[in-house]
Amino acid sequence: MTAETGSLLQELATGARAAGKILASAETAQKNNFLMALAAALEARSDEIVAANALDTTAAESDGLGDHIIDRLRLDADRIVKIANDVRHVASLDDPVREQIESYTRPNGLEIERVRVPLGVIGVIYESRPNVTVDIAALCLKAGNTVVLRGGRESINSNKMLAGIARDALESSGLPADAIQFIDTPDRAIVDQMLKARGLIDLLIPRGGEALINRVREDARVPAITGGIGVCHTYVDSAADLEKAVAVVVNAKTQRPSVCNALDTLLVHEGVAPTYLPPIAQQLADRGVELRCDGRSLAILEPSIGGSQLRAAGDDDYGQEFLALVASVKVVDSMDDAVEHIDQYGSGHSEAIVTEDKEKSELFLSTVDAAAVFSNASTYFHDGGEFGLGAEVAVSTDRLHARGPLGLREITTYKWVVRGDGQVRI
Repeated sequence: MTAETGSLLQELATGARAAGKILASAETAQKNNFLMALAAALEARSDEIVAANALDTTAAESDGLGDHIIDRLRLDADRIVKIANDVRHVASLDDPVREQIESYTRPNGLEIERVRVPLGVIGVIYESRPNVTVDIAALCLKAGNTVVLRGGRESINSNKMLAGIARDALESSGLPADAIQFIDTPDRAIVDQMLKARGLIDLLIPRGGEALINRVREDARVPAITGGIGVCHTYVDSAADLEKAVAVVVNAKTQRPSVCNALDTLLVHEGVAPTYLPPIAQQLADRGVELRCDGRSLAILEPSIGGSQLRAAGDDDYGQEFLALVASVKVVDSMDDAVEHIDQYGSGHSEAIVTEDKEKSELFLSTVDAAAVFSNASTYFHDGGEFGLGAEVAVSTDRLHARGPLGLREITTYKWVVRGDGQVRI
């Protein structure tokens, strides 16, 4: 930490808190006007965004960053349209601010209600994905929060462009631009400052790899919600529709392998393994997936698949978040064995079962401990947009008030409002 970074964070957070006083009382229509202006500006300035993003992706490639990082980093016209549409979806959602949660009257005549209010200044530390800049700005502002954003060095040009567009949209809507603050220095000392920013930041949310998440868990002196590390399993039961199971697993693994809700480990019941494993392995191999197999699955697959995309699993291939076209495979004796494996190796993010046995399905859904559990559906659906939240600030795997995608309501708190007529307590 340096005096310069401390001064910068103090300035930005103080500006955000002052802007929050105005934003907290803003009408829903004004916040929605900001969101619609932001969506329109993203599409209108798509070429500028893509050009700024090209600087980042070129630098990332030169630095030898992994394919999964570059995939998360890259923006093109289609991705920008999707981001803009997500912002429009946020505008269409109910405003949680001032929502009445409950109300009642006490015997002494006191009228008591509980209402939603913004959390305040939310600090977000994130890596690689510039769309996060827009997602967080849209959700936080709709929920009446202000935000201090610190993106990764690898996406500095993209994030700076997107944050600038968002600040312009605020001003054009009559809201204070300082409600969105972007830290445009890659100096890592400022991360230390954010972790200790009591009185400046009300909630800290990290979005990134295991190193960042663990650092926040261990060192934060401000309230923090962590998560996002996804070691995700799909269990194919003895009562599975195997055609359905192929489609679900292929989607979960290959649609976008660099994201945290992608499948990492495939668990297959021994009763269907000889029938199911060859076709699913072939489908995955055709899409470039390397399979790391336990002894039983390897014995089934070697005669029919073989090749460089099949290998024996090592001890560290279970409990691994691959973020690439790699998956581990294991044959299990029962659903209980599958659940035991998930308990041991899962990260509490996304877990799925494929089965036509409703009793087994419900038992899996109720006993597996994860932020989202799925029956006969791909874990790739674990996303704020897909859950109807418009977008997400992050995916929490903590056991707090919010778990899974953090949407509008998850980034509010509440306060008690009490109305009386001169009552005193005896």
